[in-house]
Amino acid sequence: MRVSRWLADRWVMGVALLVLGYLALPILVVAGLSFNRPSSRLSYDFHEFTLDNWRQPCASSDMCDAVLRSVQIGFIATLVATVLGTLMAFALVRHRFRGRSGLNVLIFLPMATPELVMGTSLLALFVSAGVPQGFWTIVIAHVMFCVSFVVVTVKARLAGMDRRLEEAAMDLYASEWQTFRRITLPLVLPGIVAAALLAFSLSFDDFIITNFNAGTTVTFPMYVWGAAQRGIPPQVNVIGTAMFVIALLLVGVSSLRGRRARRSHLAAAPAAGQRAKIPS
Repeated sequence: MRVSRWLADRWVMGVALLVLGYLALPILVVAGLSFNRPSSRLSYDFHEFTLDNWRQPCASSDMCDAVLRSVQIGFIATLVATVLGTLMAFALVRHRFRGRSGLNVLIFLPMATPELVMGTSLLALFVSAGVPQGFWTIVIAHVMFCVSFVVVTVKARLAGMDRRLEEAAMDLYASEWQTFRRITLPLVLPGIVAAALLAFSLSFDDFIITNFNAGTTVTFPMYVWGAAQRGIPPQVNVIGTAMFVIALLLVGVSSLRGRRARRSHLAAAPAAGQRAKIPS
């Protein structure tokens, strides 16, 4: 009975761990292959352990140029999409205006539209406008589909925020700018950071839309696709593992800071209650 009760209480957690392990399996394979010296350029079996791939991640200069180009495109697209998406989210949540419901539908269209359709549509737009394909057309295309994800993420954060905190600050004679800087922005900032990280991941990872609008510009996903025909260098696994570790560290640091902030808030609350009980 004890064993059956223990299994009944924990089977959901066990299934969740199995699913998470299955999802993490490709990442572990990529991390393992980053320490591999393949027997040939077209071989993907683990042949020999080596650290040379990590010591010389830029053994292929073309690959490092493609990685740097993808980072630049991702940074610019993330910055523009985060600013535009955050402003749009505030407008949709905090204000009532004509066409608001229709704009909400339009926000979801880039997320629901297949990438093939969006890529060909943007290509037709650039060709008809006489815009040469290259670095900046990729940036514009990435901003187009990243904005929707930023709006949805920031909207979710704004919808769950307590407006009474801002009203209390205004009652205590705080100006609109002071209320935004000290109350609204700190509360919305985790959603904005999450939206920015999501936008950068989508931009860095995109291949289909980029392939239609890149011209002669080669990004990291396009380099991997082209290298697959003649043998992917093992340094690609190094870049993939490094990107995953960096993302994991960013999420861990953000979570740790959030826990410390909650603990400090909970520790300060009893002290404030004790001060409130002392008669003046």
